[in-house]
Amino acid sequence: MNRYIEIESYDALQPLLSPGALLEHYAFQNIEFGRNAVQCRFKDCIFFGCTMPGVMREELAPDCCVLPKLPTPFNPFPAHLYSPSELYAGYDYRNPGTFGQCYDTRIYDHYISNGKQAADIAETLARSLHDHSISDALHDLLSKYPERSVVAVMGGHSLSRIDANYRKVVLIGKHLAEQGCLMVTGGGPGAMEAAHLGVWLAGRPTGDVDEALAMLAHAPSYKDAEWLPSAFALMDKMQRVSDCCSIGIPTWFYGHEPATPFATHIAKYFDNSIREDGLLTIAKGGVVYSPGSAGTMQEIFQDAAQNHYLTCGYASPMVFLDVEYWKEKFPVYPLLENLVNKGCYKNLLLSVADEPSDAVRDIMKFVNGE
Repeated sequence: MNRYIEIESYDALQPLLSPGALLEHYAFQNIEFGRNAVQCRFKDCIFFGCTMPGVMREELAPDCCVLPKLPTPFNPFPAHLYSPSELYAGYDYRNPGTFGQCYDTRIYDHYISNGKQAADIAETLARSLHDHSISDALHDLLSKYPERSVVAVMGGHSLSRIDANYRKVVLIGKHLAEQGCLMVTGGGPGAMEAAHLGVWLAGRPTGDVDEALAMLAHAPSYKDAEWLPSAFALMDKMQRVSDCCSIGIPTWFYGHEPATPFATHIAKYFDNSIREDGLLTIAKGGVVYSPGSAGTMQEIFQDAAQNHYLTCGYASPMVFLDVEYWKEKFPVYPLLENLVNKGCYKNLLLSVADEPSDAVRDIMKFVNGE
């Protein structure tokens, strides 16, 4: 049970302000208090990055906590997840040179200039407060969905847009979203982008998937100059026709990889370890693993450990896409099967598939409690 009621906008604050009102057990984020707030009393409240009249601050009860704004180019107290338009504010895909001035790039440049492992105490505090606020906003959004409907896609950031597996992941994301799943990924390029593109195309015929992939084919890698502009051009041409949402969870630690704008919500972190563990933890409906390398391997065994120990209260499916890849090229699947048979791992729900429909079936059986 939450002790504090969160107030994240001035519109939400207004009904609370009346002469002599006692506001108790509230948490205010990024609120600009006006003179009408002076007539109220505040007790056991938290103020995150708020501005307020001096007399109001002076009359706060001693049990109130005020966390002021810090001198950073980013807001340490975001009240909601980023949207692509916020993260890419200042960027015009028709003028690629503007990428260097957009919000996301400016924050990444600041992050690098201060060091990934910053020594300045104000900087590390600001980053920690930011990531705490992002986690709070993330869980606010997740609370609107059944926990088993949250499904993740993991896989390589280098997966080409013209690779057959890219199209398969697009279809997996599309079909799961159309059946009520909330898709989450690490928010970057490759397999991650493909899942969000699928959600973006939810409700459209399969022919639109092929048209979209044809538009993206001239910039198959995130290293291509047209990778990001082609995504925005596609979004302009094929706007969403469903209310399906997806969450990308990238990090400035890997800020050289642009976050996919196909995600409807972006939970971008400074601390990669918090992001990595949190992403696997919230995917209680299961994880689809498309081909990947070191990072994907780490996620597989981290997920296996969570399922083995029933960290989230129960085990969720681990679905591997591309039989040849996971059984022969990188034989992780037979290794996991062997470890399960030997009793080294318990509770793992393993399957491997080549067809998107089979991967979707294995996830939905669990989501639907079959």
